[in-house]
Amino acid sequence: MPYKKQKKNLYIISLVVILCAITLSLYSLFNSNRNQPIGKRSATNQQHSIQLTQLTVPTTPIAPETPNFVSAAQKATPAVVHITAKYEAKIMRRGTSPIEELFKDFLGEGFELGPKEYKTQPGAAFGSGVIISEDGYIVTNNHVIDKADQIEVTLDDNRRYTAKVVGTDPDTDLALLKIEEKKLSFLVFGDSDKLQVGEWVLAVGNPFNLTSTVTKGIVSAKARRADIARSGGGIKIEAFIQTDAAVNKGNSGGALVNLQGELVGINTAISTPTGAFAGYSFAIPSSIVQRIISDLKKYGTVQRAILGIFPLDVNADLVEEKKLKRFDGVYVNGFSERSAAAEAGLKEGDIIIAINNTKIKNLAQLHEHLTHYQPGDKVNVLIDRKGKEINITVTLKNALNEIKIVHGQGSIEVEGATFEPLDQATKQKLGLKAGVQIKGIKTGKWQQAGIKKGFIVVAIDKEPIETLDQLATILNSKKGGILIEGIYPNGTKAYYGIGWGDL
Repeated sequence: MPYKKQKKNLYIISLVVILCAITLSLYSLFNSNRNQPIGKRSATNQQHSIQLTQLTVPTTPIAPETPNFVSAAQKATPAVVHITAKYEAKIMRRGTSPIEELFKDFLGEGFELGPKEYKTQPGAAFGSGVIISEDGYIVTNNHVIDKADQIEVTLDDNRRYTAKVVGTDPDTDLALLKIEEKKLSFLVFGDSDKLQVGEWVLAVGNPFNLTSTVTKGIVSAKARRADIARSGGGIKIEAFIQTDAAVNKGNSGGALVNLQGELVGINTAISTPTGAFAGYSFAIPSSIVQRIISDLKKYGTVQRAILGIFPLDVNADLVEEKKLKRFDGVYVNGFSERSAAAEAGLKEGDIIIAINNTKIKNLAQLHEHLTHYQPGDKVNVLIDRKGKEINITVTLKNALNEIKIVHGQGSIEVEGATFEPLDQATKQKLGLKAGVQIKGIKTGKWQQAGIKKGFIVVAIDKEPIETLDQLATILNSKKGGILIEGIYPNGTKAYYGIGWGDL
């Protein structure tokens, strides 16, 4: 028995020694292979090593570098101001009769059956503005100040000034103001043409005297039309920068800046079913803003160059209707009287695809590009005519179908009637915010309609008339019958129908 027990112990010891030897051998082999240069390892071991690394060393996603918005915000906020537009609101004392309501359905809200009594009460509109020069020029939206009797500007540091209106352009919804001060913080213009979809921007406003608000977003589209209803009528120059930066009431007229703190747009509108921000905001590009304010400072009105066409966007419906062979560009659907484009040789059915080598994909781009030119400038228009591309040189005209520069003050003559801006005393007497007055009349469409000297035109086809340039622009865009709404200096309101242009 002792012998068997000794033999069993010897067996166990031998087994332990063998296992230890195997373990040491495996460890030595693994350690030796690990210390070899990578190029000398076997393919099998290399694969196992990679798999082991992937399993035992978790990878952490590297977040993209966050843009620095601080510098741009610091540059922009001192130059963005709060604007208060004060006015006297007229409130009717008595109601209207059923007969009057019936006539209003046909003739519009301006119709009155006999005199009415009004009372006034103070009102105010609020918005933002951007200082663009150290000597106090401020750009904002026209809809912020268009009803104002007095405009008050509050700076970021709470200094307060009374501003005067240098000029307005309802067609682009821009206005230029001036306060008397020096050495102000201001924003320099950036190049909105170089702005890229996907680029970061900041929307900066000064609403409701909250000092300033800054929101961030990206450019989601350019040359976007929004079909915004605004006072003024005429050609709506809509070629907006669309962003997802939050813009709410009171931010209209504020700044859209790039990350360098440069002004690339003026915040103007939002796309919303509720009146509050709902995902998209729209800004007027700086390329348009610079041109408009330059004209307002120099001439008092905008030198708007036009082709004199009735344009349509080329889209799928138009392609199907007209059997077109291309899906972009601007379709020429007709011409105004004495049209620059028609005189140069464009024809109805042509598709404008480029101007001076700049591609034109839609009407918004056409409007935006034409803001770079003045009446009298020659441009090379590339058209598609039934599949053939043709270059035509066009001398651009103004809204009066002339090539000369128009000055803001003075008069214009249209179809035998001479129009002048309405003086402030007459505005106050009649309770008008805008309008243009006929100072002289001779043989022509106005006289044939029965309109007398002194008549004040306040609306055409229910589109309010604020400036001479706007009057000419609207009339130039009309074909067929138009409804003229206005008032005589004695307070008598009148409506006239005039056959206008070619049917």
